[in-house]
Amino acid sequence: MAQVQYYGTGRRKSSTARVRLVPGTGRIIVNKRDAEDYFPYETLRTIIKQPLAITETEGSYDVLVNVDGGGFTGQAGAIRHGVARALLEADPEYRAALKREGYLTRDARMKERKKYGLKGARRAPQFSKR
Repeated sequence: MAQVQYYGTGRRKSSTARVRLVPGTGRIIVNKRDAEDYFPYETLRTIIKQPLAITETEGSYDVLVNVDGGGFTGQAGAIRHGVARALLEADPEYRAALKREGYLTRDARMKERKKYGLKGARRAPQFSKR
């Protein structure tokens, strides 16, 4: 018999995380590495676990993640979004709790594009009187 799996895709900034929840002991594997090895800061590991803590399912699922693009913080946010979506697939009862904490909302903030005539998105060329 095939093992039950729940999928969720999370995004933040330029990061995309494909999350798979498998019934297990609570291990978190990110890009074939343990989360403790992959993320250098405890705060980022805490961000990943937030949806599991809210729904009180911390020890009941193994979290397997493929994450791509962006930096550590963006990747952690993308994983949190993906875990929340996968939990919703596992049990629709979690929707109210996850929605209240804002874990189902895609963070729409992106890097602003560079404009012509400027040095960056808003940075103007240096002004010189002479």
